[in-house]
Amino acid sequence: MTVHTLRDAPQPTATAVPTIAVVGIHGHGSKHISKVVDLQERGLATLTALVDPRPLDGDVPWYPDLDTLLADARPDVVVIATPIHTHLALASAALRAGCDVLLEKPTTASLAEHTELLAVVEETGRLCQVGFQTFGSGAVDEVARIIATGELGEITGVGAVGTWVRTAAYYQRARWAGRRTLDGVEVVDGVVTNPLAHAIATALLLAGARTAQDVTDVRLDLHRAHPIEADDTSAVVVQTRSGIRVAAGLTLCAPERSPARVIVRGTLGTATLLYETDELDVSSPRGTRRIQCGRVDLLAQLLTARAHPPVTLRCSVADTGAFLRVLEAVRTGPDPAAVPEAFVEWVGEGDEQHPVIADVEAWCARVADEAATFTELGAPFARAH
Repeated sequence: MTVHTLRDAPQPTATAVPTIAVVGIHGHGSKHISKVVDLQERGLATLTALVDPRPLDGDVPWYPDLDTLLADARPDVVVIATPIHTHLALASAALRAGCDVLLEKPTTASLAEHTELLAVVEETGRLCQVGFQTFGSGAVDEVARIIATGELGEITGVGAVGTWVRTAAYYQRARWAGRRTLDGVEVVDGVVTNPLAHAIATALLLAGARTAQDVTDVRLDLHRAHPIEADDTSAVVVQTRSGIRVAAGLTLCAPERSPARVIVRGTLGTATLLYETDELDVSSPRGTRRIQCGRVDLLAQLLTARAHPPVTLRCSVADTGAFLRVLEAVRTGPDPAAVPEAFVEWVGEGDEQHPVIADVEAWCARVADEAATFTELGAPFARAH
């Protein structure tokens, strides 16, 4: 196995240690707090505020909302880990207050909001990094290098497979979970746009599609086995401007969770990225090999870009435009079709209960391999409709 480690990025050299506020501290937000605390222990940042509607006890000042914080102080960086439909308003407020932003994925809840946020970034001249962590992966860089050498031949397509499990408790954790809309506001919280959004975004990235203009067509097949509004089992086929087709088979209704993967196929070989662990399997006329890579943390990389202006963000708002074209297709597409009970087995009890769709892992793999939707492939659970 070959091991590739990323060279350490230049450390921030600004005259003052940057101050950071975290907005949304429960769920995934708690991981961001841990990252900031780690940076603080290394002398690279200071955690100066926590923002959440629920009061907090502790040494770090608490604010009930971002407006209250910005009226009292202006942190150098604001980390936003809140529900999708709040991203545009919060990120815009922080940017206009003169803060740089780390915004959790997905960027916004619609393509129109994405366009609006792009305009705010240009208007303010501030930095806004989006939390698609795979954009900081050395394995992604290595795939790009391998493609450039011609080792895989001509690239014929990119596939993504995500077969995960989500229990009833997952959808009970918040009012917006599994919703397409909430109180008249679009949320768009489905398997394509949230849990396995990294699979889509990474596949698009490896196909060379970053901006909204890089996507020319999106075909969808949205289904649900959980009693929710949004999709939990979906097929996505994307045509890119370069001619490379991207196809993803995604589900939260597998028998068990398996590593998500993105497969780049060429006329001479394949490269399979296990993006959760930054591992890469390459098969070509050179033989087969596994490469273990490192990853650049996107918050740390944002701080580097602040201190060294020539450094560009690994995942800017513009870089997520291709993904937003997919999200927009999900948002404006038909409501997901309920999978017929005959094809669903419920496993577990209580909060740990979860549905398993018959042969869903094999069908997701076929979507990625054949660049066709479940319905086009004749999957029984889709054909029933």
